[in-house]
Amino acid sequence: MNIFLWHVHGAYTTALVQGDHQYFVPTTPDRGPDGRGRAQTYDWPDNVHEVDFAAAHELDVDVAILQRPAELDHLACDWLGGRRPGSDVPAVYLEHNTPPDASGNSRHPAADRDDVVVVHVTHCNAVYWDAGCARTRVVEHGIVDPGLRYTGSRPRLTAVINEPIRRGRVVGADLLDSFRQAAPLDLFGMETKPYGGRDVCQRALHDEMSQRRAYVHPIRWTSLGLSLLEAMHLGMPVVALAATEVPRAVPQGCGFVSCDVDELVNACRMLVADREQAAAIGRCARGHALRRYGLARFLRDWNAVFEEVAR
Repeated sequence: MNIFLWHVHGAYTTALVQGDHQYFVPTTPDRGPDGRGRAQTYDWPDNVHEVDFAAAHELDVDVAILQRPAELDHLACDWLGGRRPGSDVPAVYLEHNTPPDASGNSRHPAADRDDVVVVHVTHCNAVYWDAGCARTRVVEHGIVDPGLRYTGSRPRLTAVINEPIRRGRVVGADLLDSFRQAAPLDLFGMETKPYGGRDVCQRALHDEMSQRRAYVHPIRWTSLGLSLLEAMHLGMPVVALAATEVPRAVPQGCGFVSCDVDELVNACRMLVADREQAAAIGRCARGHALRRYGLARFLRDWNAVFEEVAR
């Protein structure tokens, strides 16, 4: 199939384009949000093609993946030469995010559409968004396996959070100092310098993470972070706030999950003090992550969605 989608989330798209399809991503001269084209910091296969505005008008599209309200409202139609997603081109709306609040009353941009399938990345998101009578599906995350790299050689903690200043309590930025009571914590991600963090490319990030004794996930209200699943794939023990999809993603034996921050801090102390135990828990985490969030299952689920909407 020919799949048309914008490059919105690099890590997610990296997994998606591993499928047995041809993927076409819009590109503009400035490579801004509406035309980033191929990723510059992720390894994408040769079946991902850049397409400019003129070429997109003539592109034979089997399924369009929409990820932002503007794409549903007008952008996809503009790029596809007046063809409307849903009626003229089979379309899904891939929803990456939790709704603005946890009331359950947030209406999804594609709510009540009978021509677009809404695909959520977690069951938690599907429960909290109000999609009305629109068809909804859940395709849980998939990860390109970075391999078992964990050494835990450095008795330190690590976390990956993008834009902690702007996002604040939503991503648990205020909790980092609590975890630093257990051990030094190295923060990675975009715009983390005020918190003593730094940004590195994905390959270097995995190497840096795997040297730390444990991974900390303090996030309160976002979709299940891919960095948490990557840490588990690396073979890291994880310590995570029991929010959104985390309790489902991290079963007993694969890490420590709680809303009691003191309990999580004590778990960090134990892991830092006992490298062998940390490694054993990390191996369990990796085994679970490979089974639940492996690439083969992820792509199989997406193929089922593509076949459903392209009929």
